[in-house]
Amino acid sequence: MEKKVDYQTFLENIVKALVDNPEAVKIEKTLDEMGVLLTLHIDPKDMGLVVGRQGTTIKAIRTLLRVIGLKNRARINLKLEEPEKKGEEKKSELEDIKL
Repeated sequence: MEKKVDYQTFLENIVKALVDNPEAVKIEKTLDEMGVLLTLHIDPKDMGLVVGRQGTTIKAIRTLLRVIGLKNRARINLKLEEPEKKGEEKKSELEDIKL
């Protein structure tokens, strides 16, 4: 009898092992017609560690999640939430004022 792997716990363990601030790791799970979407929130300082050079680390994590999804008969996608930049918030506020 095969044991099913919890992909959310799997992702959390991998990412927490990579980052410098594991307390900031949060994962949101969303179900829709396309399958399971896992949204990963991390500290902005750890973004480079999770993405890796030319995105190799995040690609490898996505590949592993897809393999686990195949075993669990689920389509799993991973979205890395980009932190908001302070300059972008101010810019949008200024655009509203110009109108």
